[in-house]
Amino acid sequence: MKNRSIWLSLFVVLFISQNMSLSQKLMLNDLEYFETRGVNVLVYSNRFDGVFFDEKTAGIEIIHHGVRTATGGAVRLQNTPEQWDKIPDVVDRKVDKINNSIDVILRYKEYSFDSRINVAANDNGVKITVHLDKPLPKELEGYAGFNLEFLPPSYFENTYLIDGKPGNFPKYPAGNTKIEPISKKIPQFAGHTTFEDRGRDEFIVPLPLAAGKTIVLAPENPERFVKIRSMDVDLMLFDGRNLAQNGWFVIRSLIPVNKTGKVLTWYLEPNVIPEWIRKPNIGFSQVGYTPNQEKIAVIELDKNDSQLKSASLFHVNEDGKHVEKYNGEVKFWGKYLRYNYVKFDFSSVKEEGVYYIQYGNEKTNTFKIASDVYDDVWHPTLDVWFPVQMDHMKVNEAYRVWHGAPYMDDCLQAPLNHQHFDGYKMGASTDTKYKPLERIPNMAVGGWFDAGDFDIQTGSHNMVVSSFVDIWENFKVGRDETYIDQKTRYTDIHRPDGKPDILQQIEHGTLNLVAQCENIGHPVMGIIVPNLHQYHHLGDAVTETDNLPYNPNLKPYETDGKSSGTFDDRWAFTTRTPFMDYQTAAALAAASRALKGFNDDLATRSLSHAIRLVEEADELSKKPDTNIDPMFSFWGRGSDIDAVLQLYITTKDKKYADRFLKKIWTSLEQPGRIPKRFQDFGQIFFAGRGLTSALKAVPYMDNAYKAKLKEYVIKYKDFIAAIEKENPYGLPISGGGWGGSGSAVSSAVTNYYAYKEFPDVMNKEYVLRGLNYIFGCHPYSNLSFVEAVGTRSKKVAYGNNRADFSIIAGGIAPGVMLLKPDFLENKDDWPFLWGENEVTIGGSADYIFLANAANELVKNQK
Repeated sequence: MKNRSIWLSLFVVLFISQNMSLSQKLMLNDLEYFETRGVNVLVYSNRFDGVFFDEKTAGIEIIHHGVRTATGGAVRLQNTPEQWDKIPDVVDRKVDKINNSIDVILRYKEYSFDSRINVAANDNGVKITVHLDKPLPKELEGYAGFNLEFLPPSYFENTYLIDGKPGNFPKYPAGNTKIEPISKKIPQFAGHTTFEDRGRDEFIVPLPLAAGKTIVLAPENPERFVKIRSMDVDLMLFDGRNLAQNGWFVIRSLIPVNKTGKVLTWYLEPNVIPEWIRKPNIGFSQVGYTPNQEKIAVIELDKNDSQLKSASLFHVNEDGKHVEKYNGEVKFWGKYLRYNYVKFDFSSVKEEGVYYIQYGNEKTNTFKIASDVYDDVWHPTLDVWFPVQMDHMKVNEAYRVWHGAPYMDDCLQAPLNHQHFDGYKMGASTDTKYKPLERIPNMAVGGWFDAGDFDIQTGSHNMVVSSFVDIWENFKVGRDETYIDQKTRYTDIHRPDGKPDILQQIEHGTLNLVAQCENIGHPVMGIIVPNLHQYHHLGDAVTETDNLPYNPNLKPYETDGKSSGTFDDRWAFTTRTPFMDYQTAAALAAASRALKGFNDDLATRSLSHAIRLVEEADELSKKPDTNIDPMFSFWGRGSDIDAVLQLYITTKDKKYADRFLKKIWTSLEQPGRIPKRFQDFGQIFFAGRGLTSALKAVPYMDNAYKAKLKEYVIKYKDFIAAIEKENPYGLPISGGGWGGSGSAVSSAVTNYYAYKEFPDVMNKEYVLRGLNYIFGCHPYSNLSFVEAVGTRSKKVAYGNNRADFSIIAGGIAPGVMLLKPDFLENKDDWPFLWGENEVTIGGSADYIFLANAANELVKNQK
């Protein structure tokens, strides 16, 4: 036993020496972040200026052996800041390469409080110091501190040591908290509150799990081992999930009172594994390939990795044997952002079967080559994801109830001059016959939850209805796997009812649009809950409100059985804009065609409203309105073109065709400058917007129109071909706060229409490439971004069930998002990053169209 203990001790020493480095120094690189092999420390490369405040993508951040594990390094005012807590402005950022340091000045304007953070390379890590020119303001004493947040799943099943005392990182929050009076709370954004205190005027304060001068994270895990030592004040470890499921582990030191100059010093040392090299990421389609399509794997390599000369494709036989089917050259593409990229082309393999790719020691999971790979890839989206998103319906699936029939208390007129926390805005007029907070009747009908939250966003509804009509008219999708009964408000998944599901979904969306037109008078911007403590709701939608109309004569939480004194009913933001009228008119005109013979009454009403909306929008356009958000003005550009095109297709009235022809060429010649706030969506997304409408019109126009349009398609083809030189995937990749799956899909849809009309110009591979990307041929990982589609797909997503670390089958995640300056990310162990993981109705509808388009192309190819 004694000898065994000696050998065990020697093994431990050898393991530590091989996996923990004491010599590699962090240095500032040309991209202005600290770097050594396996570790990057970013200092305000990304700022707290996201759309939704603290999005956990800003401040001091650590990328540790290829994974972003820490964020939010900043002076903060809470133990565990929530998304809607106050965030500091960055006043100044200076990079000092000579002294290998970065200085950042932060400001809380409300408190006239500035702090300066200096991060400097020191020994084997960085020294972080906080400096004050003035003592901490009285109202921030005991509140202001320096925080650094660590990603929970990176530390699950690991331990920590604080001053040598061990602890386990909790898998589920179970730390201690206390209650304080609301008078002690630092106010959240615009006076809102994320906490429903049930009228008790109190709030929750998380208490530390442990405290001390030195904390060691995951000492047993070389990839995640981090040491933090405070030179002065105590370090405290908190679990942010006690307040919010999207909270992180927080290490925090309070700023001392009545002190100036250097008031706080940390030494931070992330472990470095010697000679660490990130494993190659072999990007390929998890769904597989048809025999005759292009098959190119894109392999993402660490910059310290050496390119291999070849890769192999192995065939898995029925007897379980693995046979090398093809060995081919690996060609260098170049560097993109932080990695090198090579390509492996195995298009010559056409035999149907089960395969995997091997590159050096890395093997992919299996995928198939078969003629039917696209036949059913869209089924989960139509069968499951869209039914779960259905508003005002109880949705059942086998033994599971996804949600009850919610928002039967819809809705109240939003108040005047109100800026909602989700971006909706009311001006000085309601633009309706209703007074502020007056009930709008008959609105509890139809519609879908827009995304991972539960609002009705009219613009998204218009996109979905239009996409579904395109699917119906182009592909006559008759799939029937959902029982939908509008009278009893009941949806049952995997239960045929004899009606095409796509028509029932068109009907469901149209019901809400028509209800807006008939009960409000025009389409609204959106319908959403008024309180922030409702907005972050996770779980069954039926419990976000009490489903009883608000009655101001009753006390809060009091009910007479028919109404309630709880002020939780959703608000309709009714500011009227020409573009929303035009966009809705386009959707309703299209829906009227699809619904004819299915729901004739709704079809007739839809067309009537479409005609009226265009006429009224024309008049409205003549009146300048300073209340319209520039965002809506930009998105609405050219929306009248779609409206008159759809009305022409439906009515055959020549006046609509004349107007379309008058405006379409101008829109193609002058697409307009893309505002900075939208450039993350990708140039190609906007380049194709007007062209898609023009291409849809081809069957209804003469040969001269088609001949003229061809010139624009050629220019567009050259534009998208140039993207192949920008990144190895040949598709738009997001440059900021939202992943690029939507741009990849929408551009592929445009490419389909172009190929359909001009096969001599457009290559069908530009259509299939969009699917390959979202199915796994993308940066960071090779998971399919379409949940439950492909051999390996996303395990978590930002849906309304995200607290369960789960998915809703068929949703399409936004995908990889750029964290500046050069780190593309899509986390699959943390669903709460909305820019990477939130599924939207518009993107999912486009995906159904693209999957059917691809299937048509490959079937016709045979």
